[in-house]
Amino acid sequence: MAKSHRYAVVDPADGKLVAEYPTATDEAVDAALDAAAHAYRHGARQTSVAERAKLLSTVATLHRERSGQLAEIIHREMGKPVDEAVAEVEFSASIYQYYADNAEKFLADEPIELLEGEGTAFVRRQPVGVLLGIMPWNYPYYQVARFAAPNLALGNTIVLKHASQCPESSAALQQLFTDAGFPQGCYVNVYATGEQIARAIADPRVQGVSFTGSERAGAEVAEKAGRSLKKVVLELGGSDPVVVLSTHDLDATVQAAVETRFENTGQACNAGKRIIVAADLYDAFLDRFTEKVLALTDGLAPLSSVGAAEYVEEQVARAVEEGATFVSARQREGAYFPPGVLTGVSPTSPSAAEELFGPVATVYRVGSEDEAVELANATPYGLGSYVFSTDAEQALRVADRIEAGMVFVNGVGLEGAELPFGGVKRSGFGRELGRAGIDEFANKKLIRTART
Repeated sequence: MAKSHRYAVVDPADGKLVAEYPTATDEAVDAALDAAAHAYRHGARQTSVAERAKLLSTVATLHRERSGQLAEIIHREMGKPVDEAVAEVEFSASIYQYYADNAEKFLADEPIELLEGEGTAFVRRQPVGVLLGIMPWNYPYYQVARFAAPNLALGNTIVLKHASQCPESSAALQQLFTDAGFPQGCYVNVYATGEQIARAIADPRVQGVSFTGSERAGAEVAEKAGRSLKKVVLELGGSDPVVVLSTHDLDATVQAAVETRFENTGQACNAGKRIIVAADLYDAFLDRFTEKVLALTDGLAPLSSVGAAEYVEEQVARAVEEGATFVSARQREGAYFPPGVLTGVSPTSPSAAEELFGPVATVYRVGSEDEAVELANATPYGLGSYVFSTDAEQALRVADRIEAGMVFVNGVGLEGAELPFGGVKRSGFGRELGRAGIDEFANKKLIRTART
């Protein structure tokens, strides 16, 4: 795996170093794995589901109580506006509370009706041990909650390696779990390097790995885990389509497209990045959509770093060289990339296959439902998708044909703690959240008893 950068808080707004943290020594990483393994063997797996649920409920409460403090931290680390950061903390709290409320139901024994013979059979879900979490910077609390909440409820223990630009938020989470009453080793934050994480993946104390991040890094993680026969959950990139076939309220549909594309300054894996519009709506949609996008210029936050903004600028320049048109109100300034709209991108161009991780939307015109579906699926990714149609049968028909892990019909921002999250194709595999999220790293043990 590639070397990790230093753990540092660099204000995206001006590029100034706020604070720097030393990376962990090899001894510290080994101690973290030891602590998690000890906590699993001698604590976590012996506790009752009810006890673990109570601790998770406290975690939820502490998120809500500390929402302002936690929000300010990620505002410094990755530039997220404070109101959006508070919303992220509160959504994370709802995830911990969801698993606190539902863990006993999810982990209840599942009886099996026997086809022949006498006696009983059931499946009992049990933890597997130490899990390694490798988390990204774009949602520093939410990403951790999706992984940590179900697995702590199950009884697994966690070693968490956060993004190198999130040292303060990762430390704040470690303190929060400690303050909630989790025994030492149940949740361990470590400022590990890439090389140390590669060794940890292969370490026999680690039983599974959850990774959220880039396709390239995810492939490296999966390769190393596969060599050690470790299960992996991967949540990678996305180039989610927004398919607009018909609407009773064009302004509302335009606003929905703006919201899904530009949340978190466009830095969301499941943002609606490619807007695919029926020909009879295209001109009116594009005019109103472009107007709303350009109106965001003065209020948009910086991207996570100058490097991130420069890369989006390079991607847009390549698309324009290939024949696309880019409309924006300004030029890039440091980490600030002005919101803009790309049109005329050929579906067969190299740019069409890329994920734009910033405030740029690509808009396409299509002449039929079949063409819309074909274009929606013309991507190596398959995370989320959005369908807008006034015809309920058409909406479900198109949803069925889209190659993605999630389809949202006639709405955006509909994610919830109870809804499974994940993708197909090069967007990864496995699911987080909902009932599915607690099953990924569970030993679904069969217990079959003959009649005595």
